[in-house]
Amino acid sequence: MADRNKRLDSNMPGNFYVDATCINCDTCRQLASVSFEEIGKYSAVSHQPVGEAEIHQAYQALLACPVGAIGTEQSDKALFQTAMASFPLSIDDGVSYCGFNSEKSFGANSFFIEHPDGNWLIDSPRYLMQLVEAFERRGGIAHIFLTHADDVADSDRYAAHFGAKRIIHRADVGAAPAAEQIIDGEETSRVGSDFQIIPVPGHTAGSMALLYREMFLFTGDHLWWNSHTKLLEAPTRLIWNKAALLDSIDKLLDHRFEWVLAGHGDRVHLSVEDMQAQVQALVTRRHRRGISS
Repeated sequence: MADRNKRLDSNMPGNFYVDATCINCDTCRQLASVSFEEIGKYSAVSHQPVGEAEIHQAYQALLACPVGAIGTEQSDKALFQTAMASFPLSIDDGVSYCGFNSEKSFGANSFFIEHPDGNWLIDSPRYLMQLVEAFERRGGIAHIFLTHADDVADSDRYAAHFGAKRIIHRADVGAAPAAEQIIDGEETSRVGSDFQIIPVPGHTAGSMALLYREMFLFTGDHLWWNSHTKLLEAPTRLIWNKAALLDSIDKLLDHRFEWVLAGHGDRVHLSVEDMQAQVQALVTRRHRRGISS
């Protein structure tokens, strides 16, 4: 819970605030970009929300914050409960953003797919009954896809509750040693007709992306949208192997998709053609500037 005594001076005066426990993970800025901005080393309230939509988004950000760094001087219980009930937050075609990001994964996003052959959880949010009950209402969880070692969070608890099969790459299996399905090598593999598992080593040795229905690409920390530059971006630090990362980005040119849904960074929906152009532009920038850029 946020502490008003630790309220950052960079916040605009008013009801919502961010305190000094903020880890600058970007969660609040993704959910309520009108109200939250990166100021210095932290997020802060740059605009006090006004109107139903802005206040709703600010409460969603408060709830999703992995460290509870967002608070209010005076809370509206009804609006708080409405925001809580909004998670998982629908994105498109049975795909949802879970919310309730976990400090264990430095605030990484996680996602949920409703599928007739069994639902999928991509990476893990905090283990909360709010989400457990929401997943139960939607048919439970059959598969938990772990994009890489950093974002497993509470996946073991979700797996135990739902009897779900965890999927992780062998190179990152130390983060989930009891995982039920281990992926080897760098070849793309299929699960049923709708899912493709694409190993994308680079950020970690075992990083993987999940492609769903040739529309949604879940990328973990491999790729994300930068809403300021309007470009796809990839890591420039905390990289296991820079050459492998560039090869992994290039590999995505062989696949069609319209959505990038990232663990860290913004999500984006573009046409297949525009998405291909964005990936090609990222590859070209990396080659031009050198692998480390």
